[in-house]
Amino acid sequence: MGTRKLAILDDYQNAARTAADWSAIQQHVDIQVFTQPFSSEDDAAEALRDFDMIGLLRERTPLPASLIARLPALKFICATGTHNRTLDLAAAHKHGITVSCTRSGSSEFPTTELTWALILAAARHLPQEDRALRSGRWQTTLGSTLNSKTLGIVGLGRIGRQVAHVGRAFGMNILAWSPRLTPERAQESGASLATKDELFSRSDVISLHVVLNDATRGLVGATQIQRMKRGALLVNTSRGPLIDEKALIEALEARKINAALDVFHQEPLSPSHPLLSLDNVVLTPHLGFAVQEVYSVFYHDMVENISAYLAGRPIRLLDDPSTH
Repeated sequence: MGTRKLAILDDYQNAARTAADWSAIQQHVDIQVFTQPFSSEDDAAEALRDFDMIGLLRERTPLPASLIARLPALKFICATGTHNRTLDLAAAHKHGITVSCTRSGSSEFPTTELTWALILAAARHLPQEDRALRSGRWQTTLGSTLNSKTLGIVGLGRIGRQVAHVGRAFGMNILAWSPRLTPERAQESGASLATKDELFSRSDVISLHVVLNDATRGLVGATQIQRMKRGALLVNTSRGPLIDEKALIEALEARKINAALDVFHQEPLSPSHPLLSLDNVVLTPHLGFAVQEVYSVFYHDMVENISAYLAGRPIRLLDDPSTH
């Protein structure tokens, strides 16, 4: 067996090498870790043209049909997680590429925790107070409590239910809405079913926990943002395009609402992006799933998947319904 070439993409924290034991494949595989995003599809095609294996970290670098067609050496893709919306699976199969996935690593728990970190940071102005204290100032803002306030949850799936559970522990009143949510399912999570308009007009904190698809893109538009209470907090740890970014920025600039965001329309966020100049939004760089425990599962499974592929017995195939 000749030496194979593996590109591990978008490892921004340079954590892949230490998150798993790669010794099982190092004898046969030349591993190159890319710690920076590609600037364009042309950049990606040039950098990856000689690799026959690629390891994807979630959906950071898209692999559309147009890019796959420009990677003639590519024979195997390992996508971390159980699904990948930015990988053209049909195109990969058309080009004879084997595609596997990994377990999710219980990434809903880290995302829930980050959601509450963002809510608390915004409620008590922690980023501003940290910066002020480091510059010699003491107590520059006045925070607000969450107890007895109303938390509106858009999407009551696994993460939404966990967010609701924590909200109840803070003594918050919980409203929930999604297109197919029933009163019974809402009640199971200690929430009251509301209409979309009611949720946006009555909530002090609104947190989004729905998947991004054609039906949910722009789910939170100018109409919903204008319905929000003055000073209410909009939190997004799901996907950036759920929110109309232009309407959000206008509302933040007018100081109508506050926001806490972990996800954006384009990632990484441009250094000149207008969100970076606003002091009523807490920003994190898509950290929802980025914890040691999740990375350990991702890269452990990646090593297993590559070993199985090299042995001619690929596992966790992405087109296998049992992996979804």
